[in-house]
Amino acid sequence: MIIYNVTINIDNDVREEWLEWMRTVHIPDVLKTGQFTGHRIVKILTDDDSEGTNYSIQYFCDSMADYEVYRDKFAPALQQVVIELYKDKFVAFRTLLEVIE
Repeated sequence: MIIYNVTINIDNDVREEWLEWMRTVHIPDVLKTGQFTGHRIVKILTDDDSEGTNYSIQYFCDSMADYEVYRDKFAPALQQVVIELYKDKFVAFRTLLEVIE
C-alpha cells in the first residue's frame, strides 16, 4: 500500500473553516478521482500552535501507478483550488510512504 501524505500548517484564524472544507469538499473530490481507497485526517500535536495548526492528510492507494495517475491527471487542478481559497494562510508539503508491514 502507498500512502500519499500531505502535511499542512494552516493559520488558526481559518482553521475551522478549512477543516470543514477539507471534510466536505476537498477530500471527497480527491476520493472521487478513483485513485485512492481511503483517507485519514490527523492533527499533529506540537508544543506551540501559535503559528498555526499542523495536520497530516493521508490518502491510501493500492499502487504507485494509482498515485501517479492522480499526480499527473488530477492533482494540479485540485491543488490550485486550495491555493485560490487559502492563498497565504497555509504551507503544505507532500511525501509518499510505502507500507512495509
